[in-house]
Amino acid sequence: PVLAGMNGSAIENFSCVIYNIFLMNCTWQAGRDAPADTQYFLYWQKSGEDNQMECELYIRDENRRNMGCIFQNVSMGTEKAYFLVNGSSKDSLIQFYDEYIDLYEIEILTAPLNVTANCTGDSAGCIITWHPPRTSQVKKAKCFQYEINIQNK
Repeated sequence: PVLAGMNGSAIENFSCVIYNIFLMNCTWQAGRDAPADTQYFLYWQKSGEDNQMECELYIRDENRRNMGCIFQNVSMGTEKAYFLVNGSSKDSLIQFYDEYIDLYEIEILTAPLNVTANCTGDSAGCIITWHPPRTSQVKKAKCFQYEINIQNK
């Protein structure tokens, strides 16, 4: 499909991360050929829902141009989401950028919870236990993989 708007005006290097369970941070760079007055706006939509939500807290550069968004108290509750960044300029039409993202792929996990190490002096060694990390997305314990790094002190 042919995108309406000036070539090179759509944003580039769009990426989002989810952290601390309820926070999501998205960033992008201005299109390399976008006019200097171009302003960008981010919308996102959970799969299966009709309403698109605009960013409420933009990250701005020194020229007051929106270059990212911080979402607070995000309730994910879905595996996939649709992101759309469009732009406006007095001089020309700006191409939009859109992407579907699997949310579990962009989540930075917290550390595992309640880690305990129980070591005996005999050949039985140590028993190490923990609970899965808290997460906005993954609910099944079998989805996690762990790596234990043991160092002798």
